[in-house]
Amino acid sequence: MKITFERADLLRVLSHVQSVVERRNTIPILSNVKIEATNDRVTLNATDMDLEMVESLTLPIDTPGAITAPAHTLHDIVRKLPDGAQVAMETTDEESRLGLRAGRSRFTLACLPTADFPVMAGGDLPHTFALSSSELRALIDRTRFAISTEETRYYLNGIYLHATERDGVKVLRAVATDGHRLASVEVPLPPGAEAMPGVIVPRKTVAELRKLIDETTDDVAVSLSETKIRFAFGSAVLTSKLIDGTFPDYERVIPAGNDRIVDVNRSLLAEAVDRVSAISTEKSRAIKLSMTDGTMVLTATSPDAGSATEEVEISYGGDKIDIGFNSRYLLDIMQQIEGDSAQLALSDAASPTIIRDAGDASAIYVVMPMRV
Repeated sequence: MKITFERADLLRVLSHVQSVVERRNTIPILSNVKIEATNDRVTLNATDMDLEMVESLTLPIDTPGAITAPAHTLHDIVRKLPDGAQVAMETTDEESRLGLRAGRSRFTLACLPTADFPVMAGGDLPHTFALSSSELRALIDRTRFAISTEETRYYLNGIYLHATERDGVKVLRAVATDGHRLASVEVPLPPGAEAMPGVIVPRKTVAELRKLIDETTDDVAVSLSETKIRFAFGSAVLTSKLIDGTFPDYERVIPAGNDRIVDVNRSLLAEAVDRVSAISTEKSRAIKLSMTDGTMVLTATSPDAGSATEEVEISYGGDKIDIGFNSRYLLDIMQQIEGDSAQLALSDAASPTIIRDAGDASAIYVVMPMRV
């Protein structure tokens, strides 16, 4: 195999595929990226057996062939080469070595046989639809902060994607929860998604997908079955196994009777929460919100650091209510609200609170209170 790359093109593709590869692998071949050159096309492929990234480049091939090389080492080398460099790649020693040349730099990497490289089983992906990159970005950005990192509750370690209805309108909804807060965001249901099963997209897949979205303005082709999902971005294709589990009935935890409505300027509340929480203990990050007619008082106390209080103007005319929250959870939600006004719907100090963007009905957030 013999190919010459533009450094920028090779670096872009390597940065995508190498991020799928785990830093520590008990199976050596999973540390490698497979490079295959044929018919004026070079394809790079990396996998961790649950997630596969394949991306292609179109360029002249001097000599076709295939090899697997250490993904992170190759990426580090290309990243450190000067801008504009031409990178010549050539296999040697019966394809057990990969040679790289760029200007006066020379590298030789030990390789493994391509026959050892695993192939993610294909399988039929019967449900296919397209999402704009902005819609997919919104579904991910506004929910992923609530994905659980608790491995024992593995079915919460991802975003639940499913077709449903709201007020008679069909929507594609993404939901994430860690048991302390919940995020639910929806976009209009795209054609082809009507019969899709509800699927849980793993946290790592969500992270890799989000990186790719930043580099495209085109629609993203989504194909899925009950066990796999595939996202196609032009020359890049990300395929992932889905989490094999049942997502909880999240609608049961969204309260229906919260009739104490508080409207508040989102940025003023976020800044106040951030300031007051400087006093709260590192472990609980607890702050108390006290709502009375027209005023919200935020309070935090710590045995070591002291106390903090701040007032924020609100629109509220109900009875006085005191409720405690994890300040980090409140800030995470405030960062997802794009409008100027946030709306809190409360019941009492022990019940979940609903938070919405006052001008956007497509997203709803639920946060559990805490004792303060």
